[in-house]
Amino acid sequence: MRRLALLLSLAALAPAAAQEIDAERIRAHTRFLASDLLEGRGVGSRGELLATEYLATQLALIGAKPAGDMGTFFQRVPLVGVETQPTATLSAAGKTGGLSYKWLEDFVGVTQQQNPNAAFDAEAVFVGHGITAPEFGWDDYKGIDVTGKVVVLFTNEPPSTDPNFFGGRALTYYGRWTYKYEQAIRKGAVACLIIHTTPTAGYGWDVVRSSWGREDFQVKAEGPQLAFAGWISTEGGGRLAKLAGKTLDELLRAADSRGFKAFPLGIRIKGSIPSKIRQIETRNVVGKIPGSDETLKDEAVIFSAHWDHLGVGRPVNGDAIYNGAVDNATGCAIVLEIARAWASLEHKPKRSALFLFVTAEESGLRGSEYYARKPVVSAGKTALAVNFDAFYPFGRTRDVVVNGAERTTVWPVVQNVAKRLRLEIKPDPRPEQGTYYRSDHFSFAKAGIPAFSVSMGTQFEGKPVDFGNTVFQEYNSKNYHQPSDEYREDWDFSGLEEIAKFGFLIGADAAALPTWRPNDEFLPARKKSGVN
Repeated sequence: MRRLALLLSLAALAPAAAQEIDAERIRAHTRFLASDLLEGRGVGSRGELLATEYLATQLALIGAKPAGDMGTFFQRVPLVGVETQPTATLSAAGKTGGLSYKWLEDFVGVTQQQNPNAAFDAEAVFVGHGITAPEFGWDDYKGIDVTGKVVVLFTNEPPSTDPNFFGGRALTYYGRWTYKYEQAIRKGAVACLIIHTTPTAGYGWDVVRSSWGREDFQVKAEGPQLAFAGWISTEGGGRLAKLAGKTLDELLRAADSRGFKAFPLGIRIKGSIPSKIRQIETRNVVGKIPGSDETLKDEAVIFSAHWDHLGVGRPVNGDAIYNGAVDNATGCAIVLEIARAWASLEHKPKRSALFLFVTAEESGLRGSEYYARKPVVSAGKTALAVNFDAFYPFGRTRDVVVNGAERTTVWPVVQNVAKRLRLEIKPDPRPEQGTYYRSDHFSFAKAGIPAFSVSMGTQFEGKPVDFGNTVFQEYNSKNYHQPSDEYREDWDFSGLEEIAKFGFLIGADAAALPTWRPNDEFLPARKKSGVN
């Protein structure tokens, strides 16, 4: 009976959703949000004000209720802006000599101490991948004290094809740069330097430079913090390895080996990190459409996307505006169109819907983390969070990716919706990129909320079989976090329309309050929120 009721409810909603959700409206939102007028939607900038006012106005026009602070659509998010100055220096000295690095060319990063004159001069210790994972019998910090020292490491994690060992091919949170810095702090290090390689990071040095060579947005520092959280280029890492009497390949092979033991490099690393510090009040945008059921309307489904991008930065081919058309004007446009379709339904879904546009995703999911700490609807009353982040407007795909949905009790709903829309659910095509831990749904998951991002697949209708992978590789290597991520009039938004319908129908289901499946890493947080 439950399955029949589900299918009937979806059957009733599908025609309305199909009629209301429109590709050209998604195009119009994307065009505006990615325009030069918004100056790359940088946090704490004029572009932020324009982007967030636009999003709030669109929510107001469809009749959504303000769900932010003091009766507005805005949730205040206090952050500290930290911008490393070009005069920053980094050098290393060993028994055989010394070397120095150039800002942007060889190294980038930021102080987490929020000190305008952070500095360090300490012994360097190579800690492999910088992972402590007792469940996998792995501890890169075993037997060594790094208190007050500089830890040098690679991002990513030990290679594996065993799903029971670091998730097999899929990158776990242990492989993310955010974890590396967090663990370095826990171990008492004064600074943490990640040696960049394209295979271990999943993207080139230009991405690191454009992402880290600008103002960083942090929550107010509490407790010990790193004097410097930074990256060294591949070439710079090779020079550091040589100074230590090693090669970069030798260091990486050691880091990947079972039984790895951290060791001093016989080098002292010195850094002077002058920084411009400012207090920022950025904001999330949030609107609410109440549900139709007197009881279930106290619960909510979240549809989210991050509005921010990288603002105005280092010019590339004379262009300094990082427009962020794919990343993430497209996701914001999809959520706006879902909201409009939701508001237009004569008979609303039983639960309420929150349409959430978060700030500072590009600085480490700051806006979604803040919302998770100060939610409009408590985590225990939030049924689901469906996130939308970066879509390629090149037409429809025959497949869809919902990485993480299979970990939740919403999975049967996701499968049924995909079947109705004739979409084949495909696994994450690039599990080694650790996609699940790189977007805003991760913040909600840590709070216990069943959460995942919806992504397009790779099998584009009417295109060659390898078209999807080809355009991804081209975008990732040429346009990701670059000024060239710009809107184009020849884009085909029909695939984004399909994704909007897919997400709409998943969120509209009125199943029992979802949770995580047994033994999932986020299930304890769900239980803590009051959902068994």
